[in-house]
Amino acid sequence: MHNGKYKCSECGKCFQDNVRLTRHRRIHSGEKPFECSVCGKRFAHAGNLMQHSRIHSGEKPFKCHLCVKAFNQSSHLTVHLRIHTGDKPYNCSLCDKSFSRSSSLRTHEQCVHSNSRLHACPYCGKHFKTVAEVMQHVQVHTGAKQYACRHCSECFGRHLQLTTHLLKSHNEGNWFTCYICQKKFNRKAHLKRHMQQHEGVKSYVCDECPKRFYTVYELKLHQPVHSDYRKFSCFLCDARFKRKYEVERHLKKCSAVPGISAFQL
Repeated sequence: MHNGKYKCSECGKCFQDNVRLTRHRRIHSGEKPFECSVCGKRFAHAGNLMQHSRIHSGEKPFKCHLCVKAFNQSSHLTVHLRIHTGDKPYNCSLCDKSFSRSSSLRTHEQCVHSNSRLHACPYCGKHFKTVAEVMQHVQVHTGAKQYACRHCSECFGRHLQLTTHLLKSHNEGNWFTCYICQKKFNRKAHLKRHMQQHEGVKSYVCDECPKRFYTVYELKLHQPVHSDYRKFSCFLCDARFKRKYEVERHLKKCSAVPGISAFQL
């Protein structure tokens, strides 16, 4: 509990002055007195409105002294600097992985070490491990392609697809190239996983057997071997499968509609 003579009647927290107590009370009241003049979004604190306004102005006052990158929030600059320093302060308690962001650690724990699916699709009620998975799945229902190319009329459902398109079609962005075999990748993480194959490093171990794998993707493909759970379903005949590629292969025979894609339960 804070030390101070100004006490919140709702939760008992104390503050050094009445100004801080007034700001704190907005947590309980839901009051948001500061409104953005551009989009109308409201905020509880003036500082939050000032930070938000940079989205509209494009102002990026926090500049990296090691490269040309600039950011509209100091916290984003702090995270970015870890790319240069290699600092990864967030350690997974269940494996040897470390991360530069707390959000990356939470995503890792949810995707790799947990089977809980707390996030539901608003259209069909199916549950997923992360919000990102829900957003990706929702495109099955909406057909939305919110990522538009600035050079041509192409639109994409995923940001990574847009990034790849910009690299291949418009030579915009940077490839990450393997210095051993010269293979190119559009993401640094993909190059890192690829390098592990050259180095013979298999970091991902199956909990059920002694097998090891180069990537999380390979481990996830292997894990259904130890389970009878079939989470992928054909919506035409209700046949169920352990792996996504199996139901996609099945759909080519089951359906006469060309280009139809599978969806995950």
